[in-house]
Amino acid sequence: MKLELSGVIPPLVTPFTADGEINEAAFRAVIRFNLSKGVHGVCPGGSSGEGHTLTLEEFVRIMEITAEEVDGAVPIVAGIISNSTRDAINRAKAIAHLPVAALQVTPVHYLFKPDEAATFRHFKALTEAVDIPVIIYNVVPWNYCTPAQLIRLMSELPGVMGVKQSQGDLKLMADLLLGVPEGCKIYSAIDALLYSSFALGAHGTIAATPAAIPGVCVALWNTVQAGDHLRAFEMHKAMLAFWNAIATDNLPANIKTALTLQGCDAGLPRAPMPPTEEARLSTIRRTLDAVLKYEA
Repeated sequence: MKLELSGVIPPLVTPFTADGEINEAAFRAVIRFNLSKGVHGVCPGGSSGEGHTLTLEEFVRIMEITAEEVDGAVPIVAGIISNSTRDAINRAKAIAHLPVAALQVTPVHYLFKPDEAATFRHFKALTEAVDIPVIIYNVVPWNYCTPAQLIRLMSELPGVMGVKQSQGDLKLMADLLLGVPEGCKIYSAIDALLYSSFALGAHGTIAATPAAIPGVCVALWNTVQAGDHLRAFEMHKAMLAFWNAIATDNLPANIKTALTLQGCDAGLPRAPMPPTEEARLSTIRRTLDAVLKYEA
């Protein structure tokens, strides 16, 4: 089992109708939009995709649609947001028939925090139940895994092959990169510092910014890989201004707004999440216009 995954992997938004149903036609268009921007993979079911709201049936359906639309062009990472070991395993098994390159799995995220041993057992059971590489999505504030804990999980559980590091702490991501076991990978979800993440050697990104401006993020990745750090720093400043414009409690709604402004109808957020506030719309539009010039 190997994890062949690097570069820009947007967590796809899930378009909903006013009634809260998945708009399958719009979801297919979102996938095609991302593919047209040259992304290196896609991740349906993540937090930007409001995966926490999806029933098991809806989860399976969006994975099936993604597999149809991607048709082998890029790897698929399936986002699993679950509060129990049993449910996480059931979701993973439900899509085992699909061409999924990896599972992006959060630690348990409800109020009660399992101790380190329980978290280890959680990921051990999951990796023993399915033969798909697991990327731990280290995002839950009250169940945040330390670099030492994550390195142990990657070292001792063969199925845990990567970490998606979030929460804005670049030092923790640097520590992970310093100790990452051979064959494992670290992906940045530190949206404010994607340039810095790439420069430090992150193997890619699965984050909200790529979900909103995939073409710009691909351009940044290519620019850093080419060693053009002057241009990359210019891009960083525009991308940071854009991130500051969308980084609110209804972030998925703002991502959808940014996509819609680019001509990709991304639908509505699922209630009770509110759509983008009218007062914020002009800021998103202004920073989006400024950052899109770096897409080419």
